[in-house]
Amino acid sequence: MSEVIAIANQKGGVGKTTTAVNLGASLAVSEKRTLIIDADPQANATSHYGFRRNSYEFNIYDVLRGTKDLRDVVLKTALPNLELAPSNIGLVGLEKELYSKDYAQKEMILREKIKPLRDNYDYIIIDTPPTLGLITINALCAADSVIIPIQCEYFAMEGLAQLFTTVKMVKNKNPSLRVRGFLPTMFTPNNNLSKQVFSELKEHYPSELFPNLAGEDECGDEYIYIPRNVKLAESPSFGKPVILYDVKSVGSAAYQNLAGAILSGNNPIATRGAKVG
Repeated sequence: MSEVIAIANQKGGVGKTTTAVNLGASLAVSEKRTLIIDADPQANATSHYGFRRNSYEFNIYDVLRGTKDLRDVVLKTALPNLELAPSNIGLVGLEKELYSKDYAQKEMILREKIKPLRDNYDYIIIDTPPTLGLITINALCAADSVIIPIQCEYFAMEGLAQLFTTVKMVKNKNPSLRVRGFLPTMFTPNNNLSKQVFSELKEHYPSELFPNLAGEDECGDEYIYIPRNVKLAESPSFGKPVILYDVKSVGSAAYQNLAGAILSGNNPIATRGAKVG
């Protein structure tokens, strides 16, 4: 059975798109049929895979406003098992458009659009905007689980309570939603602030961190984190996930480890995901 994973955090710049793009690519390389849904109006996940706005006609905006089916907008990528539903800046006005018309169950539109295609994929990953608006709520209502990237910098924990409140609210419509895990991002081993934030996560949320099944890394840590990495930062400008840009980089290894944790039998939603509510 397929799993729909939303990547969400209302704070911007925490690594949501980087995670969606590179986790999706790592799952595809592991021979899992994977679909990335770019639900962020900035369309960074779309450009990260090398697509420009004039290279596709329809996008997730057309799907959510009801003029296209999801299958009509899906694009093939350079990886055989990976496909993309692209985004567009037009998505910015979607919330106003939906509220101005008589749409029943506004929060469930994406869920209904995904339903006919679920059996085509092993994993569907949704990249969300840096807000807790209607698009993000649609993503959470459509998802089985949510991964929360947390930047290892000042104010990293700020906003988590608000996000949990949103997840609790969404569970009224989507009772199966679980927090799959927290993902520390932009970690710098020789930076005291990075180490402090990571230490607080390990102290307060150890069961919500992903285990490093590849074994302790060079820093001797048992949990997965995403390091600051030049190759990760460069890969979007080449229109490639990091696994195609530099498979041997530490950034690529981190996302392959994350994919391994998700694929492992001891890390499914039902037995490991944090229960909210």
